[in-house]
Amino acid sequence: MTNAAHRPACFLVCGAALWVAMATPWAQNMPGGGPAVSFNGSLGSQAALLVIDGEARTVAVGSSVKGVRLVSLEDNRVMIEIDGKRQVLQLGASPGRVGNGQASGGSGRKITLSSGPGGHFTSAGSINGQATQFLVDTGATVVSISQAEADRMNLNYKEGRRVMTQTANGAVPAHVLSLGSVRIGDVELRNVEAIVTPGQMNFVLLGNSFLSRFQMKRENEVMTLDLRY
Repeated sequence: MTNAAHRPACFLVCGAALWVAMATPWAQNMPGGGPAVSFNGSLGSQAALLVIDGEARTVAVGSSVKGVRLVSLEDNRVMIEIDGKRQVLQLGASPGRVGNGQASGGSGRKITLSSGPGGHFTSAGSINGQATQFLVDTGATVVSISQAEADRMNLNYKEGRRVMTQTANGAVPAHVLSLGSVRIGDVELRNVEAIVTPGQMNFVLLGNSFLSRFQMKRENEVMTLDLRY
């Protein structure tokens, strides 16, 4: 298989140093060909500065502008909703415009991703019903989650098996657990192995405990994942 994604991150399971995302505002195409939206800052705790199709707008929590509703604002992330579909945007995430990363055709067996500048494949999705952002990392053995993101999603990772992982700063403790569900679009897998580690990451790394259940194919800037079983 052609190298499907650059490998910007990692732990002992993928044999590199922890990745720190570039702190650059970014634009995300919403599912269904919706507007490109980026989160560029907050005005207190009740309003966010969003750039919607290139136009900067101040949007209060609970209100809508140009069809984009601001559902919530916390820390350095917002949740927006367009046509009933929700998306998490993070301030200072991966640079550039990324593909919509949603499952195609509503079949429940196929995911189609478009790469952004730099060749990264990212996708909105959810873990145990909690919205998050994924980045495909074919070099990671398992799905990898930062402790801060795991806490936000209320994952009981401390009940998982404790292991030590090797980072650029030395060995650090981590926890291995099984995720009840990992969902992208209308494709959902259950009982997916994951590791929760300290440190800062702007994405959940979609490793091979998820990817190995699919037949992966890349043609130019498009990756397709077809469920094997």
